[in-house]
Amino acid sequence: MNHIAKAGLKVGVLGLSLALGACSVLQSEKIDYKSAGTVGPGLDVPPDLSQLNRDSRYVVPGAAVTASNYKVGQVAAAAPTAATSLGDIRVERAGTQRWLVVNRPADKLWGSVRDFWQQNGFLLTEDNAGLGIMETDWAENRAKLPQDIIRSTIGKVFESLYSTGERDKYRTRLERTATGGTEIYISHRGMVEVYTSQAKDQTIWQPRPTDPELEVEFLRRLMLKLGANDAQVKTALEPEIAKANARIATINNQPVVQLDDGFDRAWRRVGLTLDRTGFTVEDRDRSKGTYFVRYVPPNATKIQPGFFTKLFSKDNGSAPLQYRIAVVTEGTATTVSVLNAAGAPEVSDNAKKIVQIIADDLK
Repeated sequence: MNHIAKAGLKVGVLGLSLALGACSVLQSEKIDYKSAGTVGPGLDVPPDLSQLNRDSRYVVPGAAVTASNYKVGQVAAAAPTAATSLGDIRVERAGTQRWLVVNRPADKLWGSVRDFWQQNGFLLTEDNAGLGIMETDWAENRAKLPQDIIRSTIGKVFESLYSTGERDKYRTRLERTATGGTEIYISHRGMVEVYTSQAKDQTIWQPRPTDPELEVEFLRRLMLKLGANDAQVKTALEPEIAKANARIATINNQPVVQLDDGFDRAWRRVGLTLDRTGFTVEDRDRSKGTYFVRYVPPNATKIQPGFFTKLFSKDNGSAPLQYRIAVVTEGTATTVSVLNAAGAPEVSDNAKKIVQIIADDLK
């Protein structure tokens, strides 16, 4: 090797060392999602959070009640939530929860919402206009990766070798209002990959807390997509300080969640909580205050060896169980309880876990 080549090699090694030693800047304020399905094989859904095939929907005994045919049977309370109007878009909130009310029919909004998620780098695993549910696949926010010299050069060639160890999924739910408009809810779910051994040769994917700031950011972007301007959106989505009012109680040996809310506010809050916490909401009947859900008991000990082979395995080893979540209001107080698939009160350990999950998110 000649002197020029050796000198070039030394400079290259020195540059690599400096790059490795430099402080990496995480662009946490940016969002740049890439769907898991585009960065490697076998990236479907994390363990214990897999969804069943769409054609295996739970059939409610008796006459079918579908969300697409549902008509609001409850009259809205005088002032259930704080609201800010932007043209035909209104922001409503309950504590850290926010949603949009748009004075347009749901079928006129569906295509725009679908385009919105695809433009933000997501693939859709559920696109069910009949139920009003749209769900993205698990995607990685690539803006969280270190923006150092190495990644800006050779990292572009080997992009799939870089990973944040985090994945996000978003669910959008559209519900019709009594006046012909549409309520739009966006909920976030996150997973993080952690090592299970000191040798760091095995990992498992675990749920990480819901990020309300990500929900707000995508609500902001969706509002802009639907025609609002940035200054209006910033004011409308300012946080509201609200005291927690969810508590667990036992009524007739059945665990329940009690809320100091009227029906409309409680219905919206419970629906958003179910979306956030990973339940599969198969149907809903607002006139009866019932959500029809599937619940997969978590298996926290499951180990997923290898990154690409079994990263997001669909086989979680647990069959989903069918339940109903009942929202019953008397005056200004609401009780949320768990019923079995036949509509009878549920008092099992799973019912206690479900009640705890709902209460923790509502707080």
